[in-house]
Amino acid sequence: MKTFDERNLLPEILPDDPMHQAKRWFDRTNSEKWQPNPNAMTLSTVDKNNAPSSRIVLCKYFVSDPGYIVFFTNYNSRKGKEIRDNSEVSLVFHWDNIGRQLRIKGIAVYSPSSESDKYFASRNRGSQISAWGSNQSQPVESRSELIKQMNDKLDEFDSSGTHNEKEIPRPPHWGGIRVWAHEIELWMDGEDRVHDRARWTRKLEINQDNSFSTSKWIGTRLQP
Repeated sequence: MKTFDERNLLPEILPDDPMHQAKRWFDRTNSEKWQPNPNAMTLSTVDKNNAPSSRIVLCKYFVSDPGYIVFFTNYNSRKGKEIRDNSEVSLVFHWDNIGRQLRIKGIAVYSPSSESDKYFASRNRGSQISAWGSNQSQPVESRSELIKQMNDKLDEFDSSGTHNEKEIPRPPHWGGIRVWAHEIELWMDGEDRVHDRARWTRKLEINQDNSFSTSKWIGTRLQP
């Protein structure tokens, strides 16, 4: 007769703060390289008509305390515009090779300029040029026209054409987005689809510097 395993994949007593457990998952998947681009996550936004839009972006910083995720983008892109209209977003990390998933709902705000400047300076020169040369999400007549835009920008910053002559500043329309989490769900694959799920929520109150004051996390286990 079939019986189900009663062991829990998550602790029987859920941790008070899920961000630390989530960060351990994130760090391990990135260090052990179980799959390509383990820092890839699905970002979902909604437009003024409440129509959803999703795309893959890369998590560059996972800050467990006080609890936010950082990715970088063109602020004039579709996702940038939708975030300005509605700062409520959702993120999903799905690590299929190890049977784990992390879902986050949160409020998106611009990163401090210092954070955006530091990360932009770490990018290679070609990536810096593309941040200037691409009007992200806007139509372009052809691939050739896009490459011409890039080369025109390259000429602006490098009259010698050697590709390494002049430091490139960060475009004002490009930078980081911090997603401050107010809901987190941890999911672990279980035998016979008896998966282990738990969800935590907290309240956020925005401060003048675009950081947030937070309440304590409240967690509950969910049926699969």
